[in-house]
Amino acid sequence: MTVIAFDDFGTGYSSLSYLHRFPIDTLKVDRSFIQRVDIDGEQLAIVRTIITLAWNLGMEVVAEGVETPKQLAQLRSLRCEYAQGYLFSQPRDVQAIEPLLTQELEQGQFKPFGNRSV
Repeated sequence: MTVIAFDDFGTGYSSLSYLHRFPIDTLKVDRSFIQRVDIDGEQLAIVRTIITLAWNLGMEVVAEGVETPKQLAQLRSLRCEYAQGYLFSQPRDVQAIEPLLTQELEQGQFKPFGNRSV
């Protein structure tokens, strides 16, 4: 199954018009929105809106740049199901990540990506 993700949504060249032009499965909320989601009500509102938009279009949502437990708690309160960032792990090379992923998959720690039921 091929999954197409729209990375850094809400910044740079991203545009709402692209959501209909391309077969996008996933929106990745840019870390610039996530950095202050736990202390800035406007950022929280923007992230909530992006999540709602994605769900209404049948897409998954990934929050990028999650660095604190408070940010994660806010995202959980918005029912954002996927997140990535330094809170979970620093970037790693293929040789370091492969054994970790294999172990986590065998223990059932990860849920499949791209299978959220609406």
